[in-house]
Amino acid sequence: MSQMPSQTPIAKSDNQFDVIIIGAGASGLYCALTAGRRGRRVLVLDHANKVGKKILMSGGGRCNFTNYFVEPEHFVSDNPHFCKSALSRYPSWEFIAMVEAHNIAYHEREHGQLFCDNSAQDIVTMLLDECAAVGVQIRINTQIDKVTVIDDTPNNFVLMTRKKLSKKDVANDVKPSSHTYSCASLVVATGGLSIPTMGASGLGYELAQQFGHTLIHTDASLVPFTFTDKTGELIRALAGISLPVVASNERTSFKLPLLFTHRGLSGPAMLQLSNYWETGENITINLLPDIDVTALLLAYKTSHPKQLIRTVLSENTNNALPKKLLVALQSMLWDDSKDIELANIKDERLSEIGNAINGWQIKPSGTEGYRTAEATRGGIKTDEVSSKTMQSRLQENLYFIGEVLDVTGWLGGYNFQWAWASGFVCGEVV
Repeated sequence: MSQMPSQTPIAKSDNQFDVIIIGAGASGLYCALTAGRRGRRVLVLDHANKVGKKILMSGGGRCNFTNYFVEPEHFVSDNPHFCKSALSRYPSWEFIAMVEAHNIAYHEREHGQLFCDNSAQDIVTMLLDECAAVGVQIRINTQIDKVTVIDDTPNNFVLMTRKKLSKKDVANDVKPSSHTYSCASLVVATGGLSIPTMGASGLGYELAQQFGHTLIHTDASLVPFTFTDKTGELIRALAGISLPVVASNERTSFKLPLLFTHRGLSGPAMLQLSNYWETGENITINLLPDIDVTALLLAYKTSHPKQLIRTVLSENTNNALPKKLLVALQSMLWDDSKDIELANIKDERLSEIGNAINGWQIKPSGTEGYRTAEATRGGIKTDEVSSKTMQSRLQENLYFIGEVLDVTGWLGGYNFQWAWASGFVCGEVV
């Protein structure tokens, strides 16, 4: 059974630590257990009412905790080289070994993604057990009010905190208790801005700026696209339909499933592409990536001149185009020719239709934003942080790990692997 965070107040004589980590998420907990194994006295502080809330909700509650195939190109950053050192020093098989040592059953899905068979709670329990085994102390419901530095003292970081009150406490006029902690090394593992209902905040960015760090513009990432024009009406009418596509923009492309929803376009293809999308840009969707539609229509014009376009597509796409989608495409692309035989349609017109299906050009009005985003793109500029230790280059013994940095992984367990890896290399030195 895992040791749950203690709620007992810390005595004044017991408020000094070797390491204080702000954030009890994936990177923070992994850094804590790593530092604890080295005999460091570690305290983890979090404002949420539960440890590892994002871990618990990830992967549909089963936590896509890593991936068999992790490479630097699976990450987005202004400095694509920054993640290399940590990922090479803590590869995914290291975390898998810990999972297996705790007898957590897991399985592989497509593209090397690894999920718990049972529940994401297994991962949180494992991390808490590892932290408890090395004496890591964890305090939840703790608000950080102020962080200051006192020069020329061993424990030069001073944190002023207060206990967050529940609605019941407020109703009973309970006064918040406050504590002051100090430490030699301070680790910021606060995550990004995604899913604010899980407690996401900008505290990590505020602390970084307090110490002179630069922020790369942040945006919602791994997030569905939204549409407000007639395209949006078409998409909403197709809600629930999913099919394999190639989604692309000028910088990259992904061959993955697409999902039409009542709010826009989702599914792995869209979430991955959102990592590389800028507001106002078009995206291109190949609805039949394994078929050259123009070549197909022109060939049938010769061999079956009396057929209709919809007949050719329904009979030759191996059910890749659901009937409802085919009807919608007909209405959008060839309504004027829907009852005209191929023989009576010009080659140029057939090419237009084929190109439109193989390269559907649309412009999202935006994304669903941080509310549903699985990650935050951007963050603390990595040029100002050591890639080997995660230590600030501007403030000695200040560290940044996980999502708060300008490192964003693809969908598929990569963000968790970055959390484990950055937490590990930091925990090895704090």
